[in-house]
Amino acid sequence: MGTGGQRRAGFTLIELLVVIAIIAILAGLLLPALSRARARSLGSACQANARQLHLGWRLYADENGDRLVNNHGVGETRSRRDNWVNHVLNWEDTEENTNITYVTGGRLAPYVGRSLGLFRCPADLSRSAVGLRTRSFSMNSLVGDPGELTNQFNPTLVQCFKESDITAPALLFVFLDEHPDTINDGFFMNRLGETPKWGNLPASFHGGSGNLVFADGHGESHRWVVTSGEDATVRPNVKGGAGGIFAIRNTADWDWLRERSGTRRP
Repeated sequence: MGTGGQRRAGFTLIELLVVIAIIAILAGLLLPALSRARARSLGSACQANARQLHLGWRLYADENGDRLVNNHGVGETRSRRDNWVNHVLNWEDTEENTNITYVTGGRLAPYVGRSLGLFRCPADLSRSAVGLRTRSFSMNSLVGDPGELTNQFNPTLVQCFKESDITAPALLFVFLDEHPDTINDGFFMNRLGETPKWGNLPASFHGGSGNLVFADGHGESHRWVVTSGEDATVRPNVKGGAGGIFAIRNTADWDWLRERSGTRRP
């Protein structure tokens, strides 16, 4: 009871609506900020995973006479299962998408504590017909021993079989997160001496950016600049998002990645 025995009035309907409107406005201001913070957190975790893979890559070379870990294409990956990762991913109902032994039994795994989570970007939610796939990262095709694919696609560029073959480590990427519609083997390859076209497309899980780690150990979150039209590098990270091999006219992202993919043979 209020003073003089009068009952205190509650909120009126108008006051209640005003309070609800204010809460909605605050939520509208805060949610995008929270979303951006979460995206930054996932991007940082992805970059940390890539750098751990790079550390394992270096340890492998240290323990194997300077030789870099195998980096095979589809055929040799499946026939030999002697690669840095031993599976070929797709969207179908196949165990290679989800069977962890293809990762933990690969040549690189012992050098990263057989930690399955390091091989995935936490922002990659792509699922095959049998569930969440076990890898988001691929390795530069010009790094490591590609076996039967040596010099087939980029014969004018140096294939780095040993760490000592790398002459500009700060300008040679080793790992990157690949678009889920083009990732299959662990061998990230485009024909860099031909008319520009994406066969393997970098991912853009992080607000239009992709994560890469370089031979010297530094990581970069690179924002792709071609974001729309038929030439777009930034495409939905879903099945059909890239749609296979496609030629491009705006080569800004292609040129940036090509400059960091390898060096010309002397």
